[in-house]
Amino acid sequence: MILDPEEWMDLRRFRVLHEAGVSINAIARETGHDWRTVKKYLSAEGAVVPKAPPRKGTQPRKIAKLAPVVDAWLRGDIELKAAVIHERLVDQYGFDGHYQRVKMYVAEVRPRIRAELGLDDDKLFGLHRRFEVVPGGQAQVDWGDEGGILAHVGIAKVYSFHMVLPYARDPFCCFTISQDLATFFDCHRRAFEHFGGASATVVYDRTKTVVKRHVGPGKAVPLRPEAVAFASSYGFDIDVLAAYRPQGKGRVERQVDIVRDHVLAGRPFGSVTQMDTAFQGWVPIRRRQVHRTHGEVIGERAAKDRAALIPLPEHPYRVVERHLRRAGKDCLVSFEGSLYSVPARHIRPGQQVEVRVAQGEIAIHHLDEATGGDSLLARYQRADVRGSWVVDEAHWDGLADGHTRSVTTADEPDHLGRPDAVEVQPGSLDVLLARTAVARIPVSRRPLADYDLAAGLPMPGVN
Repeated sequence: MILDPEEWMDLRRFRVLHEAGVSINAIARETGHDWRTVKKYLSAEGAVVPKAPPRKGTQPRKIAKLAPVVDAWLRGDIELKAAVIHERLVDQYGFDGHYQRVKMYVAEVRPRIRAELGLDDDKLFGLHRRFEVVPGGQAQVDWGDEGGILAHVGIAKVYSFHMVLPYARDPFCCFTISQDLATFFDCHRRAFEHFGGASATVVYDRTKTVVKRHVGPGKAVPLRPEAVAFASSYGFDIDVLAAYRPQGKGRVERQVDIVRDHVLAGRPFGSVTQMDTAFQGWVPIRRRQVHRTHGEVIGERAAKDRAALIPLPEHPYRVVERHLRRAGKDCLVSFEGSLYSVPARHIRPGQQVEVRVAQGEIAIHHLDEATGGDSLLARYQRADVRGSWVVDEAHWDGLADGHTRSVTTADEPDHLGRPDAVEVQPGSLDVLLARTAVARIPVSRRPLADYDLAAGLPMPGVN
């Protein structure tokens, strides 16, 4: 028996009331229908409520026409995020659909494409092991790029160096204008002094200041000799993460965002020193907080961490980065876009010198090829602003400085001899003529008749 939709709506109401124990007469009074009609519908056999037709697939999806593009991108990089895909679709194809539609489509097709690429054999994909460390057992290191926060004072880019003791989440941060080798390990020295010791292990990603070159999965990572020497001096082991495994140092990566939000956001700065001071002022606030993960006060847990650290060596290890440069004819050596002077009496034009960078200092050395030795030419603080001139005026002693050059308003050069002064009347033509030395050269005066005689002309009064 098939009924029209309106009758079926009432039928569903009748059945619910009847199954609840309500009599047919009570249902009739409640619904306003005759009791015979109610009984008729309740006793109808084989009555089935008609189902609405499925809506899935009836509406075209905006992502459908760009599905081949998305599939190709995922085949190129199966881990490409839906947010990135949506951004590129909008930029390159004018896609006007919502991000959630792209996200749903990517979630739908990613397993299929993984299977096509033969990547579905790893049943543990996307999972990672959670780890905890003992006090003093580990430190995690990372860089942050703070961009042009000091561009208004001529510093193009600022970087933040972060080290965190993960047992307590005890942070250290300092700000630099370079990420070179010497700066990197000088930041380590400052961090260890801040904590009062070194951890047993320091965890890095595959940064070029630690890793000599990249290798394939499962192979031993070659370390830079400067990194090995520094680690040996402080007594810690170097732990380099596998490629694309940020989970291994997630606590320091989280710290990068925390420092930006709590230290840098909404504050003006005029120098790197001011930024360091701001962080040091925030550290006591951080240490008074209860961490949401381990549930203890960070400062109290940090005391256990620091007590287990390796004591610092008596003398800090200096990592020196060396660069070869040539001295110019102006006795200046260019490094990182800035110029540093060297003494003129100890170099020759175009001579090769060695620039050694360590802990914010620039030392310029002369290399003796014959003996293999070297000698210090100059030492400076490293310039903060690119394009600076760092010059010691004493380095130019003995060079021509132009003090013998002179100019004069005299009428003639000294070697010609100064003619006797000619008295002239103000306002006369002689005033103008006397301004040049040529006009003041004395000449002989002769009668005009002498010129007529020389020309063979008849003399007046002579027959």
